[in-house]
Amino acid sequence: MDSASQDINLNSPNKGLGSDLPAQGAAGTAPSNATSTLPPGMTEEEAQELRTELAKVEEEIHTLRQVLSAKERHAADLKRKLGLNPLNELKQNISKSWQDVQASNAYKKTQETLSQAGQKTSAALSTVGTAISRRLGDMRNSPTFKSFEDKVGNIKYKMVGNRVPDEGAQSPTAPSGMQDGAPF
Repeated sequence: MDSASQDINLNSPNKGLGSDLPAQGAAGTAPSNATSTLPPGMTEEEAQELRTELAKVEEEIHTLRQVLSAKERHAADLKRKLGLNPLNELKQNISKSWQDVQASNAYKKTQETLSQAGQKTSAALSTVGTAISRRLGDMRNSPTFKSFEDKVGNIKYKMVGNRVPDEGAQSPTAPSGMQDGAPF
């Protein structure tokens, strides 16, 4: 059969088959008065052997699907008895994945780099804190701050001075002989 006589319409029921083959009926089967169509060069006995083998393979596939389904049900039952559910399995998978990530070289290098950066940042912040603390201490000992502190102490003394103060309640910076009308 030459290629010019082949049906090239892919929607045709005779895909790739010669046009000299019998036409199929409406249900897709060969007409009842003709034998089934065979590929060129194949005898009826060979075709029957192939059909028998195909039926056996399809039966094996069906059996294997049933066995697989039974095994899946059994596995699900065992998981249920063990208290394993999809959420627990997900947790286990995430935990294992996290352990794998932690064991990776990239994670270890990143962790080491971040640790060093944290140590350097901590040292820098400690230095800044010490400098700020020293600067506040210097400012507290300055004459301007002392003058401000004395004025605040005087205001406090004037506010509390109308009451009878305890000896321990007086401001340590307030002079002992202050008058109520003393200017700032």
